[in-house]
Amino acid sequence: MTITLSGIKGNNMTIEAIIEEKLLSAFSPLYLDVVNESHQHNVAPGSESHFKVTIVTSDFEEERLIKRHRAVNAVLADELAEKIHALALHTYTEKEWQDYYADNTPLSPKCLGGGKKS
Repeated sequence: MTITLSGIKGNNMTIEAIIEEKLLSAFSPLYLDVVNESHQHNVAPGSESHFKVTIVTSDFEEERLIKRHRAVNAVLADELAEKIHALALHTYTEKEWQDYYADNTPLSPKCLGGGKKS
């Protein structure tokens, strides 16, 4: 599978492309999908604040979900501190991906719009 960087605006990389680059470098994933879901939320058009990441890597073998998420969050610490408002993570081993999710990637939770409650 070929994984490419998706968004470069002029000389500046988009947040989406930075996420992709950092995760590719840190994990050498078998599968990586970074989706800017900001348009589904109450933000200005063109915003880059809400993302979904699906990542499949052997680095997650024998690791609990919380440790996988912490590893991704550590790689994206600067972006989480300054640019990203929400990050939905779907982290899998190759076996988990093949057995359960390859054809049915989970959806991100619906936005409740700041202080709204369902």
